[in-house]
Amino acid sequence: MRFPRSSGILMPVFSLPEGPGIGDLGPGAYRFVDFLQSAGQKIWQLLPLGPPARGDSPYSSLSAFAGNPLLISCDELVHMGLLTPEELFNAGHDTRNTTTVDYEKARSSKKPLLQAAFAKFRSSGSDELRRDFTEFCERCDVWLKDFARFNALATDLGNPDWSQWDPALVRREQSALDAVDERLAVEVEFAKFEQFVFASQWQKLKAYANQQNVQMYGDMPIFVAYESVDVWTNQELFCLDGMGRPLVVAGVPPDYFSETGQMWGNPLYNWDRLADSNYAWWTSRFRHAFEYFDILRIDHFRGFESFWEIPAGAENAIGGQWKHGPGRAPFDAAREALGELRIVAEDLGLITDAVHALRDDLGFPGMRVLQFGVDSEDDPYHRPDSYPVHCFAYTGTHDNDTVLGWYLQRLKEGTENSILSRYLGNAGDPVHSMLVRSVLNSAADSAIIPTQDLLGLDTIARINTPGLPEGNWVWRCAKESLSESLAADLRRWTEAANRI
Repeated sequence: MRFPRSSGILMPVFSLPEGPGIGDLGPGAYRFVDFLQSAGQKIWQLLPLGPPARGDSPYSSLSAFAGNPLLISCDELVHMGLLTPEELFNAGHDTRNTTTVDYEKARSSKKPLLQAAFAKFRSSGSDELRRDFTEFCERCDVWLKDFARFNALATDLGNPDWSQWDPALVRREQSALDAVDERLAVEVEFAKFEQFVFASQWQKLKAYANQQNVQMYGDMPIFVAYESVDVWTNQELFCLDGMGRPLVVAGVPPDYFSETGQMWGNPLYNWDRLADSNYAWWTSRFRHAFEYFDILRIDHFRGFESFWEIPAGAENAIGGQWKHGPGRAPFDAAREALGELRIVAEDLGLITDAVHALRDDLGFPGMRVLQFGVDSEDDPYHRPDSYPVHCFAYTGTHDNDTVLGWYLQRLKEGTENSILSRYLGNAGDPVHSMLVRSVLNSAADSAIIPTQDLLGLDTIARINTPGLPEGNWVWRCAKESLSESLAADLRRWTEAANRI
């Protein structure tokens, strides 16, 4: 499907200003929506919102359906009548902006407050709130019951790797599950409560954004983490051995991000078993995602055409092999159940003609990234003056350096060239603003600018370096950076590009 000509900003929730140690769904999120509206932007692109399984990466989640409790706003809990301002003050709830995300501070600050809110909900929650909670649990029972049990168990045992649990739990014997539900009843209900609060706050924020004519653009990783409730409860849908351990894992071969490829470690799907149910698990996942987002980016879309299969015990991704994916079948099944799918295909990396054909056959726009477009005159694919209308255009993604950091590195290496110079026409203008405007002025239906590129920040503000296990997912935006003058500049550029 085609998207109207418009533009937006990529801003992870964890990078928002305010919130103790981490951005959240509170006042800072609403102020960001106001900034988008003032700047003439119609899209807020986010990174995945799930609870991280390891390394605080949003692309490795304990659940394909649950939300990250660290993103819950304690200020909003006051508005929900579950905390008082005095409780926030006494808990040292500090919303002063930090320059980087402090996950430990966020956990130590929010967990006691969430537990206090839960205790108040159980003892004196309003009838309306209790009714909403009951309705939420019933509506989401298909995933919520198992997630809450999994979360309570992982916390109780100090280990989300379910293959190391008692064999009866690994096999999900009903008597073992019933014993957990009885022994950890309060912990299971608390996990459900956290998801109820997250969903309530998210839907309130999304409704506000939509009222301001801003669409929420979500991100769905194609794979799920091994240490996830999804694999534990659906072991037959993944390539596992008799003990529940992965036989093969996901990744990508060597490319411009990594000389040895990337070994992600996610278990691969048993696509034949998924096909037996007409991809019911995927349809359920898409249904849930479109309750949260207006547009959905499928990360590693090429995995539906073919995927890189790596032996589970390999040292790196070099020794993997390509295997055929399910093609369009999961999307056809979802369309039959849900209607039109507003999906963007992440088609970056080593992409074949077959992947392009699948994307086009499904009618999904792909992605074009300026940083990939200046190395060869013979390869105009990612150059702004060559973008087709049916695509989403970027200066860079969360996996790239900032556009200014990228430019400065090219200067340092002496790789600035005549192609890049075409987009740097006015010597008096900042480099980042010229590159941003070149993407805005392209033919692409949708243009997305990472916040750091809009602000002209260098490499220190990079979100993620693929293959680097530490130091990612920590950049935070300063509150004062999202100024009225910046909004006015962006609106002017957006109007000049005919995107308003």
